This record gives sequence, C-alpha cells and structure tokens, in this order.
Amino acid sequence: MALITLRQLLDHAAENNYALPAFNVNNLEYIQAVMRAADATDSPVILQASRGARAYAGDAFLRHLILGAAEEYPHIPVCLHLDHGDQPSTCISAITNGFTSVMMDGSLEKDGKTVASYEYNVAVTAEVVKIAHAAGVSVEGELGCLGNLETGAGDKEDGHGFEGKLSREELLTDPEQAFDFVSKTGVDALAVAIGTSHGAYKFTREPDGEILSIDTIAKINRRLPNTHLVMHGSSSVPADLQELFNAYGGKMKKTWGVPVAEIQKAIPLGVRKVNIDTDLRLAFTGEIRKHHLEHPDNFDPRNYLKPAIARMTEVCKERFEAFRTAGQASKIRVLRLPEMAKHYAKAA
Repeated sequence: MALITLRQLLDHAAENNYALPAFNVNNLEYIQAVMRAADATDSPVILQASRGARAYAGDAFLRHLILGAAEEYPHIPVCLHLDHGDQPSTCISAITNGFTSVMMDGSLEKDGKTVASYEYNVAVTAEVVKIAHAAGVSVEGELGCLGNLETGAGDKEDGHGFEGKLSREELLTDPEQAFDFVSKTGVDALAVAIGTSHGAYKFTREPDGEILSIDTIAKINRRLPNTHLVMHGSSSVPADLQELFNAYGGKMKKTWGVPVAEIQKAIPLGVRKVNIDTDLRLAFTGEIRKHHLEHPDNFDPRNYLKPAIARMTEVCKERFEAFRTAGQASKIRVLRLPEMAKHYAKAA
C-alpha cells in the first residue's frame, strides 16, 4: 500500500470517532515495533520523525526503512510525518524526501527556543500550507507553546522548546485565536497547548484540570468543530515502565505523564492525533537494561533488541486499542499524493 497523508487518516478518524497515536521513531527497531502492533490490531499508522531523528538516522535511511515497512505490511496505511519543522525550508526538505505530512511549528522562531509572534506563526505556516498542498502533502500547525502549567517552564526535546517562563494564559491556546489561525493558514490539523510538555517529566503529581486543561480542548472544539486537533507531549509515562527502568540500574525520578483516560476524554472533543515518544523510549531502554544485567556474557545485539522490540510492541498495541484505532486500517482507501493535490486545489 502506498504511503498515505495525514489528512486522509484524520478525516477517517473524525468520521469514525477515534484517534491515532503518532509514534516518534528513530531506527529499525522502533518501526518494527509499531508495525507489528498495527498488524496485530488492524490499525493505521503515523510514523513521525523529529529533527533529532532525521539528524540521527538520516533522511534516506528513514525513508527507506518506512518504505520497507509499507512493503512488508501492504495492508496497513502508513503516514510519514515530520514532527516540529522549525522553518519552511525544513518542511520543504522533508517533502522532497518523501514525507506525506509535515508540521510547521511556528509557535517558536527557527532557533527552536524563542517564542514567536502570532503574525510570524501565521505567515510561515501559511507559506508551508501553500507549498505542501500543491504537492498533495498535509500540514499540521501549532498554536500556543507547550509548557508545564505547574512551573510555567518549557521542556526541551531534541533541542526544541521555549526558554524562560510563560503565564498560564500564554501556555493555553486561545479558542478565538485558534479560529483565526486556521482560517488564515488552512492547516489540516492544529496542535494545541493544554499543559502537556515534551519529555518524561510532565507533571509532579497526578494531573487534574489545573495542570492538564482538557477543558481548553473542549472550548477550541466548540469554536472549530471541523478541525482536527493534536495533543503533543502525550506519553503516559506508565509507572510499570518507570519501575522497569529503575529496577535494572536506572535513576529516573518519579513523574506523571498524560493518563490514557484523559486522552480518551479528549477524543470526542476533536482530538485525532496523539504524539507519543517517551513511552517507547522507556520500554526500549528498560528491556535493554534488564537483559544486560541478567545476561552479562551476551554481546549479540539481537539478543537484547528482540525483547526491547517486544515491549515497545505491547505499548503500541495498548495505545491502538485505547484510542479505538484498532480495526480501522482495513476500512481506509488510500489516495495518492497527486489525487490529494487535486483535492486541495478544488478546495482552495
């Protein structure tokens, strides 16, 4: 099956009231885990690469790994998505390297740490939408800055995240501004700020409405009922994975992620894409730590990568089931990029 655009997946999710986990991937093992879980649950897939992943693996390697996944599992629709493009040129390079969806994150300037003006965000996002849609590629934008409502601080991931502190109002996406932003840019999906943040250390306690504002999603959805919303920084950081990591030599302090139950509440409110990274990192590294301590004589990487893949696969299956993605892959008809380009041209 050919690669599919994000817009097609999110349209189908909206029509059938489910969401898709979007897994950040860095190498072969991550991709194998996601695809095995998708195959087991009949789930469509979003594989996304950050700037850090592209620098680590290289665009050509990532592209061919994901094309290999699409060839190995021809019945699974796969979207190759750029996570947090920092400027139009980054998005254009992804499009030329075969990405079927890009994120233009204009909430920060191209240095990835300075909060951008609203006007700048609109301008760069609209520029990317024009270019991407002409090629049939989908675009995700971001409005508001991801940050911790407990501290007002941002958390960096792959060098991306604002510096300093912001007020609560600045850390939550404004529904009226969101309406204006979508109208002016024409994005296919909108990432919103609700108190989630990158990395493992999202909350110092189990999150409630004061530090995780699902109500903000509800307000935005009421203003933009037909816009696909995205939750970034939404790993759940499960206690069992923290315990696995620490039991075999890790030193991770206690933390809370975004509970799966809270994400499930957001799905009827228009959330169609949920970004997950830390959960796979913990599963992967925890199993490798376990193997090294239990088998100190082993020097064959395959022996510790297999259980690491298996643990990541279980995490992915759990998310596919929890977000009601399971059972949807076989129902989706893929439109190729030229067809999507015609669709966008008619809608313009």
